[in-house]
Amino acid sequence: MTVLSAGVTKAGEGLDGITWNILGQTYKPVAHGESCFAFDTLFPDGTFVPPHIHATQDEFIRVLEGRFDLVLDGQAMTATAGDLIRMPMGIMHGIFNKSGAPVRALFWVSPARDLFTLFTRIHNVADPAEVVRIAAEHEVEFLPPPG
Repeated sequence: MTVLSAGVTKAGEGLDGITWNILGQTYKPVAHGESCFAFDTLFPDGTFVPPHIHATQDEFIRVLEGRFDLVLDGQAMTATAGDLIRMPMGIMHGIFNKSGAPVRALFWVSPARDLFTLFTRIHNVADPAEVVRIAAEHEVEFLPPPG
């Protein structure tokens, strides 16, 4: 576990220069400690994170630019620049960029648990089924598609 230390992460940079490519989305860790993990994201148009559950983490998203379409606990919602999305642990959620433009957002989870390690493992993994399999090893449960 990385110890959260005082300092500044410069705009556009990830901690220790880390940038992850996760199924076409860009994630850059900006804070990591036992109590929380935060990461900047860029979701190109048409990318998404399918419905899933974090059983042991609360998750938050501050939309910085653009618009997300969401499914939160079975309800369709949208969030635009400036909005804060709250997803308590155990609540199903899916995040979709159907806006026609990129979406930038700051995500954070608390406690950090094993999400940093998960992202390290799925960096550049091109097979969604493999991402789902690895995620299950790190307390993230992807749900089967409807129907």
